[in-house]
Amino acid sequence: MTIRPASDRSLLISFGEEISIENHRQVRRLVRALEGVRGILNLHPAYTSVLVDFDPRLRSHARTEALIRERLDGAGDPVPEAVRTVEIPVRYGGESGPDLADVARHTGLAPERVVELHAAAAYLVYFVGFSTCFPYLGGLPPELATPRLAAPRKHVPEGSVAIGGSQAGIYPLASPGGWRLIGRTPLRLFDLNATPPPLLRMGDNVRFVPLREEPR
Repeated sequence: MTIRPASDRSLLISFGEEISIENHRQVRRLVRALEGVRGILNLHPAYTSVLVDFDPRLRSHARTEALIRERLDGAGDPVPEAVRTVEIPVRYGGESGPDLADVARHTGLAPERVVELHAAAAYLVYFVGFSTCFPYLGGLPPELATPRLAAPRKHVPEGSVAIGGSQAGIYPLASPGGWRLIGRTPLRLFDLNATPPPLLRMGDNVRFVPLREEPR
């Protein structure tokens, strides 16, 4: 673990470079240890790191680092693997997935095979971010890795299921975005009337379930 200043009121805690289940567990362990701690303003987890925003009126960088190490020492064993699995229904291709054909061309696979591989994989929500509750999913089959668009779209529909490089994700809300859209889910991933509003959270397992494909 390394800790270094990221700004005048934040520290970046990193558990290495590799995207792995073990580093993900350490990220979750740290977030759990710091949640609700007085003077910790925000926690921003990523694949292998956590950005910790703190109140500089209460603690210096050195005191915050000491707090982090103290809380981790008392945090107990790493968080076990997630047991909650969320099934996401998806309409692949057509208007719901305008980039499915491009992904197929890039990978050299038939569109049907792209769908088959994508839906057969088991995914893990490593963290949420970018926009409101956007889930970054690990577990995309390497054969499906496809570069992002050269120019991002100004509007990506809510529920779009996407590939960005070696990552998979779902757009909870309509927003700009440069990931390849291969399908869309009718499921709401962010609902202010739900408790809690986001459907997916860090540590969840995700499975995609194909719905009837639209004509291409």
